[in-house]
Amino acid sequence: MTRRPAPPPDAVFAEMLRAARELLAVRSPLDAELIVSEMLGTWWGKRLAHDDVEKVIGEALVDHAATARTPAALALLTGISALGTPRQAAKAERAALPLMEAGVARPGWADRVGMVVCEECHVSRDVYGDQDSIVCIYTYGGEERHALVVVIDHNERGMVVDAWVSSQVEKLLGYCRKEAEENPLMRFEPIPAATARARLERALAVADDTEDPPVKETFGNYHAFVRARVRALPPGGRSPVPPVYGHDRRATMAAQFLASDEAEELSDRSAASRCVDRIIDYGCDRDFGRPLRVSPVKCEMFLLHWLPRKVMLSPEEQEAMPHVLAAWVRWASRRTGLPEEGVRQTLDKVWDITGKFAEAYRDPTTFGLDRELVQRLLPDGDLEALARRAFAFPFLTGGNADIDLTRLNPSVDADRRLLLRFEHPDADPAHIEAHLRLAARIWDGDPPQLWTVAERLLDRGHDRHSILHRFMAILRDTDGDPRALRAALLALRDAPDLS
Repeated sequence: MTRRPAPPPDAVFAEMLRAARELLAVRSPLDAELIVSEMLGTWWGKRLAHDDVEKVIGEALVDHAATARTPAALALLTGISALGTPRQAAKAERAALPLMEAGVARPGWADRVGMVVCEECHVSRDVYGDQDSIVCIYTYGGEERHALVVVIDHNERGMVVDAWVSSQVEKLLGYCRKEAEENPLMRFEPIPAATARARLERALAVADDTEDPPVKETFGNYHAFVRARVRALPPGGRSPVPPVYGHDRRATMAAQFLASDEAEELSDRSAASRCVDRIIDYGCDRDFGRPLRVSPVKCEMFLLHWLPRKVMLSPEEQEAMPHVLAAWVRWASRRTGLPEEGVRQTLDKVWDITGKFAEAYRDPTTFGLDRELVQRLLPDGDLEALARRAFAFPFLTGGNADIDLTRLNPSVDADRRLLLRFEHPDADPAHIEAHLRLAARIWDGDPPQLWTVAERLLDRGHDRHSILHRFMAILRDTDGDPRALRAALLALRDAPDLS
């Protein structure tokens, strides 16, 4: 039976209500909203195994404030009605009514909180396409003009990574305009408010859905404020739709590059062909369908983070990759019109990190693993999958009179059954099928928590057999519900034992 997590003890909520007394001392609705946003940000980014943290903690805070019946409690409820989630806001409005009817004093800013209008929106961006800073200007009925700045990082799947508020609007806009005038690698442009909303909604959703998102430490303090300000923007805008790059389109692009002047000096044409395929795949699959976009940051993430973690390269490809990437930078920049200074900085970064790439990339065969065995486990070249697939199918050599393990393909269901039957010779067919369903999920990393939780349990001393059987029970109990499966795995991760 799934246990519902208890909300935090009342002492925590009581402390938050004491902190809410600060709301009674401020006169500005902007100051009040920032205080409430910081309070609501206390639990942003946290994950609960069996429920939504906003529901368990945020709505419980509303319930606690409703029973306090103090001016600070009413001030907090008023702020939550403007900044909370839709459920929290509706609940806070209902909870505030009895307090007002009972004569509890309202704060002076109560009638203006959340009542903002957007005057204009801009985007400050670099020519590489690494980051956008969305700048939205708001007022409360023409007063208290302020700017919200939200940073979107396109090297982090397009998520929001930082936000802040400034009341010095003209100074901020002047700085952005001057930077764009003096720096050939920066741009500052107006954008429609509806477009700003569409971009911000998408970027917020990515951050909200990411476990441990790489945001600035203070972002949680502004999260509720950003969410509310985005709701104040007009709807109807559209985020850019990534173009679709199928196999033929990718192959055509690779052929055009290999026939170009920039690729003429690449000596190993076979290795270069395979390397450029990796570069194009990264841009299409990891960079929103933008294989031609190049930047110092993107090249560094590709060479030092993605390739060493995700791709099985031959020794020839390891040697060729930095040279192919540099040629790609020159070729792609010519097609996109990247300023010469941007090209120079990107090429400098590629050569600066070439030595680090040789250190970062570790061919698993250098650790004593047989290359043929590695290739059987990684037919797709996904290096990140090696450990979890070896966990799913640890017996791939040897055999017995009936089964030659060296001839079996662990990526094919029929051969997987034989591998599992070898490991469990006395198991009935139903048990083998249960193992097969689990092994297929571990092989695919579906969901990723299967392997991350298995690693945690192995580190705590649990044996592989016990972990697999506990996972099989969870798969049976959750009956194909992905949310319930992830929740059960997170609960097992934090549980003291496997029971």
